[in-house]
Amino acid sequence: MNDDFSSSPIISPEHPFRVLFFSRRAQHMKIDLTGKTAIVTGSTKGIGLGAAKGLAAAGATVVVNGRKQADVDTAIEAVKQTAPDAEVIGIALDLGSAKGCDALVAAHPSCDILVNNLGIFGPQDFFETPDSDWTRFFEVNVMSGVRLSRAYLPGMRERGWGRVVFLSSESAFNIPADMIHYGFTKTAVTSIARGLAKRMADTGITVNSILPGPTFSDGLIDMLRDEMEKTGKTLDEVGREFVMANRPSSIIQRPASVEEVANLIVYTCSAQASATTGAALRVDGGVVDSL
Repeated sequence: MNDDFSSSPIISPEHPFRVLFFSRRAQHMKIDLTGKTAIVTGSTKGIGLGAAKGLAAAGATVVVNGRKQADVDTAIEAVKQTAPDAEVIGIALDLGSAKGCDALVAAHPSCDILVNNLGIFGPQDFFETPDSDWTRFFEVNVMSGVRLSRAYLPGMRERGWGRVVFLSSESAFNIPADMIHYGFTKTAVTSIARGLAKRMADTGITVNSILPGPTFSDGLIDMLRDEMEKTGKTLDEVGREFVMANRPSSIIQRPASVEEVANLIVYTCSAQASATTGAALRVDGGVVDSL
């Protein structure tokens, strides 16, 4: 699919000197990633798995990644349930190290779409967070995306088309006091995405960051499980309570679903998003209270 829409000039009756361009295809936008290969890191669960499903449903060949082979195999089956005709490839590697990233590039030396989703999180007080945890969060959340972008962007540039997405978070702007070591990594990847977009200017490649808010990922569900068992409340109920207690600025006043976040990832990877680059795209339910 070409990035350019098929369009016809129309003269505006209110402003006869203003030429409007009406896209026939825009009436029924269909994202088609047929012929594209997408690598989604950390994609055996949560947002990563949702993105893998969405990209596969749009026609892309998808490389699913996780640390354990059993989890990778389960994720492949989950993607195929969504997109039975999709080509889905699995690779079990720990991408939180240079060695793991090198092994991925050796196994799959080329891709058209790179979704740097891999990330870890967890509350921990600043004064009880040792250097080793700061280093681990930096290696996993930041350097995995840096290393893979450095490896795959040159090939995208040669082909004149590519999409790179970094999974950031509303915590990049709304730094949580109980997860400062996590928030700083998300600020970092947002900055990297912006800088890389500039570096890849006029190449046909876009680089963006996606900023989810509280999302019903496996990690959040695990955090809420004790409260559900203790109170007998449903996941939706404790999810809403969690959001309003911890992110009271939320406009939707609930966690987002994985699919709601994945939808924005898929669009950002599409041909239709060709003019969106260097952006911090929020799918945070309105948590970040700024324009």
